Amino acid sequence: MPHISANDLKVKGVVAIEAMLANQPEAIISVRGKERFVVMDMEQYHYLRECELEAALAQTRTDLAEGRFVKGSPEEHVARLKAAA
Repeated sequence: MPHISANDLKVKGVVAIEAMLANQPEAIISVRGKERFVVMDMEQYHYLRECELEAALAQTRTDLAEGRFVKGSPEEHVARLKAAA
């Protein structure tokens, strides 16, 4: 994945990000030689969020199918949370 240095970002601003994202969906911003941040356009962000939500939904369906859930009242739920703390 291509890198943008913090100094390039400071000097060139958003233009540096736009140039990097022109040919790929993501770019890494490095600070003092260490990878620190990832930037992407909103379309890529929304795509990744959708993938994340689909994965969570699939996991929930699996948990339900395999009986990994608890039924109870809100009060029982709060009691379980307090007991776990």
